[in-house]
Amino acid sequence: MTTPGSALASDAAAVFNGPALDRALRRSVASYGFPATYLTHNAAIFNGGPRGGGMTSFERFLAANRVRVRHSSPYHPQTCGKVERFHQTLKNWLTHQPPARSLRDLQALLDTFRNYYNDTRPHRAVGRRTPATAYAARPKLTPDAAAFTAPAHTRVRHDKIDKAGIVTLRHDSRLHHIGVGRRHAGKHVRLLVKELHVRVITEDGELLRELVLDPRRDYQPQA
Repeated sequence: MTTPGSALASDAAAVFNGPALDRALRRSVASYGFPATYLTHNAAIFNGGPRGGGMTSFERFLAANRVRVRHSSPYHPQTCGKVERFHQTLKNWLTHQPPARSLRDLQALLDTFRNYYNDTRPHRAVGRRTPATAYAARPKLTPDAAAFTAPAHTRVRHDKIDKAGIVTLRHDSRLHHIGVGRRHAGKHVRLLVKELHVRVITEDGELLRELVLDPRRDYQPQA
């Protein structure tokens, strides 16, 4: 957006990991719908590319709903300058409030600030209007299914089979254990992953196991 928009969500969490981000994203989408594009920085919960390839659950959820995801250039915070400036304003305001004693207290402070920022505080960049007024007045771009092809979720993971004959794979922020066999303990392997289809091969290309991951199970036993 070329003018400052509303802060659609501001959520408190003990650790802002993948599941916490997914919950916040779904709440925001339920209230405001899907945008055409998301722009984020390169934290691990947003961008799976630099960390062995593949996609995070955040990226896959948006891709499934035809939303394009763009990431800022590494070490270039100016790309996300508007949200960084919002964070500065929020942090300055929080330092002048009584310290939160719990996540519930912190969430109450965040809600108070967001409501004030969106609906009360006029902004010089939008003609002294509030961000909520400016946001409501602008047309919204929505996902264009005809012009978007969801990328396949493919990645390569390097691992070593442990003494119990198991390798691990994370899917949807949940760790799964894949049985390969004790006879292969100590071997260095690659896991070739496309969506839920997984192949475990040695460094020489020998196929040790092929399976379709069951996301409901922590342990994937051998047939």
